[in-house]
Amino acid sequence: MHRGIYEAASGMLVQETVLDTVTNNLANVDTPGYKRRVSAVSDFSALLDRIEKISEDGETKLTTVLPADMPWKGRQVIGSLALSAVFSEDVMDTFPGVIKNTDNPLDIAVDGPGFFAVADENDNTFYTRAGNFELDSNGNIVTPNGLMLQGEGGSLSIGNASHVEINRRGQVIADGAVVGRVTVFNFANPTYLRHMSRNLLTPTEQSGEPEAVENVNIWSGSVEMSNVEVVTEMVRMIDAQRIYEGASKALMTHDEQTQKLITSYSRG
Repeated sequence: MHRGIYEAASGMLVQETVLDTVTNNLANVDTPGYKRRVSAVSDFSALLDRIEKISEDGETKLTTVLPADMPWKGRQVIGSLALSAVFSEDVMDTFPGVIKNTDNPLDIAVDGPGFFAVADENDNTFYTRAGNFELDSNGNIVTPNGLMLQGEGGSLSIGNASHVEINRRGQVIADGAVVGRVTVFNFANPTYLRHMSRNLLTPTEQSGEPEAVENVNIWSGSVEMSNVEVVTEMVRMIDAQRIYEGASKALMTHDEQTQKLITSYSRG
């Protein structure tokens, strides 16, 4: 097939993925603690230079090497798709969102880097910047979806206390007594955390394992909102649509030229 068709089609596929990312960001513009995703695009030749290599620990990892160092069995020229683009990855933008005052004593926000830990009924742990918490029927501090906020030693509960507050250091105070402390975690590369839902994240190999933050700073009665900027995302959407249209026209042009070429040779 005509190489130009491959290059145009690859551009269209990439922009479809970019549009999916942008629309998901816009859908979560009002989701507390949501961190927007950013798509990364690479040219095909750069990805072609990556090979699988066995590391010392026996695991297979992708390693980038120069084309001249590729372990070819003899020199094999396979051509170039220098203009082709492929979707490489999407990463999380860790820039903090706007802090909104709610005057709800259970609403908290992290001042600085870090994530709250929440767990479901099966002890699956997730991480989030969303601090809009509430109490369930058993006095546990939970998310709106029922996930329990984790502290030092496990889930945080105030029992039958009538008054609760969370201070700057993350201590949970119920009826004047400290009943627990909110634990905040951070990662070596938080941009590689994986979104499991709107504002719930799980660690990956690239992000590293969670590490507890020692000196925690908490804003009480406040919630961090999404860091999505509507204008920025709309500009990205328009750019992606224009690039998609341009690639589509290029594909149709190459297709028409190929048809003319086939017709000319068939007549000859």
